[in-house]
Amino acid sequence: MSGHDPLLVVEDLEAGYGRIRVLHGVSLTVAEGDFVAVVGANGAGKTTLLKAIMGLVPASGVVTFRGRPLLAEPAHSRAAAGIGYVPEGRHVFPGLTVEENLRLMLTRRRAAGSAREAIARVYAVFPRLGERRAQRARSLSGGEQQMLALGRALALEPDVLIADEISLGLAPVVIDHLFDVLTEMNQRGTTILLAEQNARVALEAATSAYALETGRITLHGPAAELRADPRIVEAYLSSL
Repeated sequence: MSGHDPLLVVEDLEAGYGRIRVLHGVSLTVAEGDFVAVVGANGAGKTTLLKAIMGLVPASGVVTFRGRPLLAEPAHSRAAAGIGYVPEGRHVFPGLTVEENLRLMLTRRRAAGSAREAIARVYAVFPRLGERRAQRARSLSGGEQQMLALGRALALEPDVLIADEISLGLAPVVIDHLFDVLTEMNQRGTTILLAEQNARVALEAATSAYALETGRITLHGPAAELRADPRIVEAYLSSL
């Protein structure tokens, strides 16, 4: 685990949908500068965990960011505090161009000059988006849409980036590129919390990791240790 101070802390988190409880007392810590992966099978509760942190599903327990309690705050306040979010399924605006998608994210957060600089940084990371800046998002490939979703979060320069299943449905070469970008962001100082079903790439990129099964944390520790743990190998890596 990182020796840095805790940035995002989750304690005894319970969350679900109506009467269906998905998370059962989940606790995790993301230290400043960490790259934390939450791995688990489809349906383990990974997406619910991230949505609960972001205020998108009802939850109880404790979530703090830089010591500030978040659970009573609306989702937009959590984003304004410096938490970037890339949801599962990309959720770009299909009828808007690449550049309009980026500008819409920045409208209330930056002056025009700094918005141009932020968009230029996104195009430097994802040159393909720069080439397609005038193209509508609906016409992009799945990989390009994921680049756009990640680019929107990147443009805001978040203190912590929370990303959900960024590899879903993408070709291996695209997945490798996206994880290279995440690794570079982390090396430049962005703290990352990633929920990912593809345990191989997640555990190779992360510094620390948690295994989530049926809404409960079953293992946690340095990512390299989890990658070598027989239980993780058997459950997530043996078929890859």
